[in-house]
Amino acid sequence: MNRDGDADHWDNDYSRRGRIWGGAVHHLPPLCDGERVLELGCGSGKTFSALTEKKCEVVGIDFSSSAVILCRSLSPKNACAEIALADVGSLPFREASFDSVIAFHVIGHLPAAGRIRCALESARVLKVGGTLYFSGFSIGDLRAGTGSETEPGTFLRKNGIATHYFTEHEVCELFCTLQLCGCNTRRWTMTVRGQPLPRAEIAATFKKISQKKG
Repeated sequence: MNRDGDADHWDNDYSRRGRIWGGAVHHLPPLCDGERVLELGCGSGKTFSALTEKKCEVVGIDFSSSAVILCRSLSPKNACAEIALADVGSLPFREASFDSVIAFHVIGHLPAAGRIRCALESARVLKVGGTLYFSGFSIGDLRAGTGSETEPGTFLRKNGIATHYFTEHEVCELFCTLQLCGCNTRRWTMTVRGQPLPRAEIAATFKKISQKKG
């Protein structure tokens, strides 16, 4: 899968629809004051702007230039925050640079090889004792199976954007270099034209317990 081509699809989507995701941020990680936090795939800034309200140093990256522009427009000028154009599979940061890494609904848009690279890179930039927070759509989500299947469990939609739908076991295996702290499937319903439809995402937390494993 061509990552530059993927960026074009996301650029087009953000340029056409603007701030794609709105509303309140649920399940924000319990970060401590003074932490250095990396958000992978900051998008239009929904989670990033909520993170800047905490007493942390926040760095957000995205490989879509349109997303970076949107995210920067939301970042408070007095916040201790930085936003950069970068690829999650090749992070431009030194080893053990962050106390926390947040990967909300970003790794699922990568092909299998890209998911592995991103997981390894995320572990690399975490400090020993640092925490990774993951979320991605579950195979139980209503959109699983929608579109053309490009890889097992990965479906490409008409907008050119692919999404992988995870099992809990798959998430745990993906971050096997880190220690699992917890993994569960969150379920809720979305009503469309009076019809309740199932949504499901997997949320997991991992800890880096040694430098060698990162």
